[in-house]
Amino acid sequence: MAKTKAHPFHSIHTHGLIRVGACTPRASVGDAAANAAETIALAQEGDAAHADLMVFPELNITSYAIDDLHLQTAQQRATDAAIASVVAASAKLRPVLVVGAALPRNGRLHNCAVVIARGRILGVVPKTFLPNYREYYEKRWFASGAGLAGLDITLAGETVPFGTDLLFAASDLAPFVFHAEICEDYWAPTPPSTMGALAGALICCNLSASNIVVGKARERALLCASQSARAVCGYVFAASGPGESTTDLAWDGQAMIHEMGELLAESSRFGQERELVLADVDTGRIAQERMRVGTFNDSARLAGDPELRFRRIAFAHQPDFADAGLLREIRRFPFVPNTPERLDDDCYEAFNIQVEGLLKRFVASRSERLVIGVSGGLDSTHALIVAAKVMDRLGLPRDRILGFTMPGFATSDGTKSNAWALMRALGIDGDEIDIRPAARQMLADMGHPFADGEPAYDVTFENVQAGLRTDYLFRLANQRGGIVVGTGDLSELALGWCTYGVGDQMSHYGVNAGVPKTLIQFLIRWCIRTNQYDGETDSILESILATEISPELVPAGADGAIQSTEARIGPYALNDFFLHYVVRHGMAPSKIAFLALHAWHDASAGRWPRGFPVAGRVAYDLPVIRAWLEKFLVRFFATSQFKRSALPNGPKVSSGGALSPRGDWRAPSDGTAQVWLDELARGLPR
Repeated sequence: MAKTKAHPFHSIHTHGLIRVGACTPRASVGDAAANAAETIALAQEGDAAHADLMVFPELNITSYAIDDLHLQTAQQRATDAAIASVVAASAKLRPVLVVGAALPRNGRLHNCAVVIARGRILGVVPKTFLPNYREYYEKRWFASGAGLAGLDITLAGETVPFGTDLLFAASDLAPFVFHAEICEDYWAPTPPSTMGALAGALICCNLSASNIVVGKARERALLCASQSARAVCGYVFAASGPGESTTDLAWDGQAMIHEMGELLAESSRFGQERELVLADVDTGRIAQERMRVGTFNDSARLAGDPELRFRRIAFAHQPDFADAGLLREIRRFPFVPNTPERLDDDCYEAFNIQVEGLLKRFVASRSERLVIGVSGGLDSTHALIVAAKVMDRLGLPRDRILGFTMPGFATSDGTKSNAWALMRALGIDGDEIDIRPAARQMLADMGHPFADGEPAYDVTFENVQAGLRTDYLFRLANQRGGIVVGTGDLSELALGWCTYGVGDQMSHYGVNAGVPKTLIQFLIRWCIRTNQYDGETDSILESILATEISPELVPAGADGAIQSTEARIGPYALNDFFLHYVVRHGMAPSKIAFLALHAWHDASAGRWPRGFPVAGRVAYDLPVIRAWLEKFLVRFFATSQFKRSALPNGPKVSSGGALSPRGDWRAPSDGTAQVWLDELARGLPR
């Protein structure tokens, strides 16, 4: 995608993203000048890549595995000179550098993180936990920084803040706040970064030497992921690589960037050249998550409000708000993993959540039957196969499910035949009720012009049919000792694409209410791929997946074109994308548009989930995204909340959120969309 500086919309900084780098320099065995040159070379590479923050390994300036050479005055003086050269080189570079060095202070030698920005040292953080077990002997050389706060140190001719009480915050880029810890610190039960995060750091950095042994890379990844999840932060980890002494140890140069438990980027390992791994950390998302998770703020209070004890070291970062692209994978389908192993795992869990939810409600209600309207569309199909699995789990015959196809004025032969084929293949008790006579009678009683032969296909015409179907299902359930299984999905609830009250908004149990439309398609594909049913059923499910989504309430036009849901309310792929970032993360519409553009602008870029049809792999440009986002905002915030406020019960399925007023989403039924529309208008190029 072409770069442009025409509008700040295209800059990651506008949307709260910070570009971080985890560095693997080629080390030496104690040659501080050579180590400084490597650091500067990587810093220049990061500058060219628009990096904001670069994290180097532990003692990368001094070298780690030099043992008693740490205590040599010549080595210490060489380290000071090397740091001075890095500071000088940084004057015209964009990134903040976090480098490692052994520094003497007050008769002690400390293993430190030195933070450098635009020609000055911002501060120095000493290591707290010094390993002194197995192959480690750090207490022989270094003093712990535990309890050292409010101090300073003279380094490279500057007197700068020193202590474990430092946070670093850009004065001109609000979300750019970070903390530094060193190697063993995050192996401790109480990592210093926990306090740093509770004090306000959105990004935590770990400078690590960390020699490699079999299995240790997995342990590091586990610790990085868990700390970024528990501390609700971005976490940047850089370990020593080639060039360190291998007298008794070896080094693999593992570097990783995590955000709230998710791996954003990682290095190769055991390489022989320097390496820089970059990713854009979403500090806005992190800040939103902290506001939503009361436990995080309760922890800060129970820890005595660490922000009162930390010094915030301010610096001018001087962002230019240029278009530097986006170094972060954005899933087109945020409710659907795009890796095969995670897709299978998530589909397994989602499907079984639905089965267990409906099973419990069926048993608890002491019902004899499950009653469901089967249209031949995606939602009723999925609800039906979930119901079939409920009966299988309970050891009951599937004919305890009563399926009804209820053709209306626009029901196609294709969907009706698919509905009947699916009911027969599953072995349920199927029947048909033609709602057209009752609909004509109701429209005539109302004096609707359709009753006089006019092609008046308004919302009343549509809802008469939708309402009659639901009315029949409830009365059939009364008659036959059953409960009505709702088929409407999360996407329809978000958009208000359902008929309120006596309509498809209502049921005894909304088994699909927590599942977005995009995920339903993959759940059906998963059922086929994992042989949940027989071959005949699978063949019918494939046919249903290939059918265009339509409510089939309005007859086809003269050109034969059927009523298209997505032509009216927008592509479900985009609507589900918008929904995820509104409900789960509370993001501003302009940021959602920015992420959607990077996810959808190029159909050939990035990964598509397994099994997604090639013909459906489309792209959307910014004008299209904007147009549908505006419509989504109106439908979601202004016109459909009253339908969600009266939802029947149904299971939450995805961590992406649900819309039950008893669960994830509580909102006024008479709200406005104006705040979100105004923000979108201000934030996007005209």
